[in-house]
Amino acid sequence: MNQSMRGAFLPGNSTVELREVAVPTPGHGEVLLRMKASTICGSDIRCIYHEHLGKGPEGYQGVVAGHEPSGQIVAAGPGCRRFREGDRVVVYHISGCGVCNDCRRGYMISCTSERYRRAYGWQRDGGMAGYLLAEEKDLVALPDELTYADGAQVACGFGTVYEGLQKIGISGDDAVLITGLGPLGLAAGALCRKMGAEKIIGIDVVPERLELARKLGLCDLVLPSGADNAAQVRDLTGGRGVERAIDCSANDGARAAAIRATRKWGRIVFLGEGGRVEFNPSPDIIHDQKTIFGSWVTSIWLMEELVERLVRWNLHPADLITHRFALDQAGEAYRLMSSGRCGKVAVCFDEELPG
Repeated sequence: MNQSMRGAFLPGNSTVELREVAVPTPGHGEVLLRMKASTICGSDIRCIYHEHLGKGPEGYQGVVAGHEPSGQIVAAGPGCRRFREGDRVVVYHISGCGVCNDCRRGYMISCTSERYRRAYGWQRDGGMAGYLLAEEKDLVALPDELTYADGAQVACGFGTVYEGLQKIGISGDDAVLITGLGPLGLAAGALCRKMGAEKIIGIDVVPERLELARKLGLCDLVLPSGADNAAQVRDLTGGRGVERAIDCSANDGARAAAIRATRKWGRIVFLGEGGRVEFNPSPDIIHDQKTIFGSWVTSIWLMEELVERLVRWNLHPADLITHRFALDQAGEAYRLMSSGRCGKVAVCFDEELPG
């Protein structure tokens, strides 16, 4: 194995720097992965690529980028109990302390330890390099039925959506509105479809995203973003509104539309990060008995459940990838993702690269 590799770093000025770094050696309870696929998340663009917005333990600390990694174990350190060399895995992208209340629930995303909570691609090296050092406790087994590109999206985007949908519940009784049809919204459409939603309506400001959602069959109806969206959705649902709404946009107008387009007793979940929203509590929420949920990533046990469901449903997250790049093209990959005129963008290795 080469003793050095190239890794992608994000200096915070809308560029990518490729640097030579050492290939790590796994210690106790750690594994070394040969990276196969690392997809780009919207939060990478919002909080790191353009500008380093986070601070302290929540900030980007100059490490190898990429928090949606999937790969194959090439070396396991002493003390590993479950995984071994040759295993295909997804990496849950936050490594928590393991002993706080949230970690014991499986929600390492909410780990309360400032000393030990470290997210891959934020505070510890991530997947935009040839190899990745990971802790065994952060791994989810990737079945042979799923590709590494499927697994990379489970690591964050699909896992995040699955958590949110579990909170609001989706069934054949439900008409669903999705505001924001970036990769997160497209994942919401794919999962709602498999969970039996009766009708799926999508809204976005980018024409290419509307067309992609329609082309992939993820939405039954798509609407360009506008001031009349709530009224349009009510018209499409017999004047009543949708039973479930999912905001993936982080846009104040879209969030307000999601609330107002939801019918009495309906449920809304906010998944998109950042931004603001303004609404009137009594007419918009209280009098109509609506519930708004916030949802942040997922637990590692629900991520394992999601992998099982993807196989059962024959659902492949990789179908949402519109562009694949080699590591030396990482700058182009991040530029495209930041434009919004695409589906999911992946940096790939070995068999996951186009032939």
